[in-house]
Amino acid sequence: MKKSLLLGLLVCALQAVAQEAPSTGEKSVKPGINTRYLDPTLKVDDWLKRFEVESREVFHNREHILNACEIQPGMVVADIGAGTGLFTRLFSQAVGEKGWVHAVDINARFLEHIQARAAQEKQKNITTVLCPQDSVSLPPESIDLAFICDVYHHFEFPRTTLESLHRALKPGGRIIMIDFIRIEGVSSDWTLGHVRAGEEVFRQEVEEAGFRLDAKLKVPGLKDNYCLRFVKAEEKGN
Repeated sequence: MKKSLLLGLLVCALQAVAQEAPSTGEKSVKPGINTRYLDPTLKVDDWLKRFEVESREVFHNREHILNACEIQPGMVVADIGAGTGLFTRLFSQAVGEKGWVHAVDINARFLEHIQARAAQEKQKNITTVLCPQDSVSLPPESIDLAFICDVYHHFEFPRTTLESLHRALKPGGRIIMIDFIRIEGVSSDWTLGHVRAGEEVFRQEVEEAGFRLDAKLKVPGLKDNYCLRFVKAEEKGN
């Protein structure tokens, strides 16, 4: 059997795993929100034209966002919903040779692109992680920081996904969450239709999962997005 056919079958199998319904029984908060990202034939080049262009606010202000994350050499960072790997590459440089970056996504095509780009740029501290829709698929207490940029509103099963993220973070670990400002009469029609809830709702969901809001960060250049920093709260009884 030709290698290309084997690779295609492997991708389809991995995508099937990613599309499995969660076993926890949690109902989808926005069915279909990830349909395009679950496509096993997804064309990364099409998304590069959307994600890595100056007209995209988070791309244009990527260095300011990186600074807001306060990443130190040696840290282990998870880029949740890594997509084309824009921030994965920046984190790789920031954590240095003694640090590590996990690029986590539900689509194997994105991860293949990240792996190829990492090899091209000789970034040897990147691991790609194919995850289902209800888990980040990372080992317990394995990461210092989770980065979720314009991705939280794509969490179709936020409760179980956040539970897995809580397990994956080390004690005192942090979440940096950036998402679209959603306010009736202020936000665009696209945002109102695409993003299921505003900052207050998302904040409450994260806090209920065992995180404490540490700060609302002012990131230069962000006008359509807000940035929140959460800290993993201590376990009850500690």
